[in-house]
Amino acid sequence: MSDFYSKQHRHVQERFETTRLADAVRKNIVASSMTASHREFIESRDMFFLTTLDHRGYPTCSYKGGDPGFIRVLDEKTLAFPSYDGNGMFLSIGNMIANDKIGMLLIDFETPNRIRIHGTASVDFDDPLLSAYAGAEVVVRVHVTDIFTNCPRYIHRYQRIERSKYVPSAEEPTPQPQWKRIDDLQSALPERAHGIAESLGGLISQEEYADKVKKGEA
Repeated sequence: MSDFYSKQHRHVQERFETTRLADAVRKNIVASSMTASHREFIESRDMFFLTTLDHRGYPTCSYKGGDPGFIRVLDEKTLAFPSYDGNGMFLSIGNMIANDKIGMLLIDFETPNRIRIHGTASVDFDDPLLSAYAGAEVVVRVHVTDIFTNCPRYIHRYQRIERSKYVPSAEEPTPQPQWKRIDDLQSALPERAHGIAESLGGLISQEEYADKVKKGEA
């Protein structure tokens, strides 16, 4: 981990006289593989934040949600997670295909606690794990480079009220999202999505969809 800090990091550390502290923290908390404790925390999460880099160098931060266990620790260096149906942009997936360096932030808002992960991602459209995830379009595997627990003192305490009804399940059909009713999108929807607007009650405008989002009805 000799390259964990850049010269820019060192410059700021020197400015605030934390160089020795930064080295001590890195030595004590940053690991290159996952422990049993890491695995327990990771596989208990039902959401995380994913960062990728696009072709312009801009970071993309994305929320990923599922049922607890949707992030799987395959071995001490490898984890996997599914990509479910989205808005068709595939920003994170496309970014990872072009640049495999990613970051993951996993937070427990109730305890609170958090873990950060740096790794390299691989995207396989025919991954054997696809069949293990109901509703998954793609499976992403991550080779862990760095993993560490961060101080949780600034994490506000929140509690989950209810599970998202849109998380795919093998037991029941997954509801269709309201945005697929937006009138201006109908001609652009893939053929498999034709008829969804009618099944949900008909077309709506972008403004009507935005109102549903504000009311928590989307």
